[in-house]
Amino acid sequence: MPAIRELLEFYAEAGVDTAIGEIAVDRFAGEPSPAPAGAPRARAAAAAPVPRAPQPAAPPTPDAAALDARNAVAGVQTLDELRAALERFEGCALRATATRLVFADGNPNARLMMVGEAPGRDEDIEGLPFVGRSGKLLDLMLAAIGLDRTQVYIANVIPWRPPGNRTPTPQETQICLPFIRKQIELVDPDILVCLGGPSTAALLGTRDGITKTRGRWFSYDTGKRQIRAMPTFHPAFLLRSPLQKRLAWRDFLAIKKALAH
Repeated sequence: MPAIRELLEFYAEAGVDTAIGEIAVDRFAGEPSPAPAGAPRARAAAAAPVPRAPQPAAPPTPDAAALDARNAVAGVQTLDELRAALERFEGCALRATATRLVFADGNPNARLMMVGEAPGRDEDIEGLPFVGRSGKLLDLMLAAIGLDRTQVYIANVIPWRPPGNRTPTPQETQICLPFIRKQIELVDPDILVCLGGPSTAALLGTRDGITKTRGRWFSYDTGKRQIRAMPTFHPAFLLRSPLQKRLAWRDFLAIKKALAH
């Protein structure tokens, strides 16, 4: 028949010159499709699906990942060991999308430690916390009370940049919390400053917003002793709300006074 001949010629020109079965086969399926009754064995063998590739293991649940994090820091004795433990830790999905781990900057022997929420784009590139616009403002704020990064230790609750600088989820924060707590314990500062509401809530367990908690002294348990802790505005917030810098200035003056004793 002319129509069938033309169709076969079209298939041949397109490179379809071998018939392997009369029924379409999903070669990504896990189970082979049965061959039609009476079909030759050769056709049935040709219709066998390609074997599935090994599937990656399912990621741990947030509770399991948080437990893994607590176990990972249990025997850590130094900051270098803590950094190595973070490099090995696979319980937080953020490490898969971040460029690098952002561990800390400054002097680990400093009396003052500052903790923000999470790295941003610039921090993800440099591998250091607070190096973008907010970091430059933080440097100016420290300079105003006679300090620089050689006299301060700086870190974040979350050591990997969330995609698109989104807010970390509560689960991500809980997973990373054992690491920042161990970091504070090892640095053992005299004063802890929480930069922004998320850092304050995670480390001090406060329910009030940063506008109510900033400038107030709290007590933070390092695991070895109680130290003084103060929440203040995050520099990124001050860039968006410059009128609030006057309140942040009061907080930094209080920090300067506390360091003088």
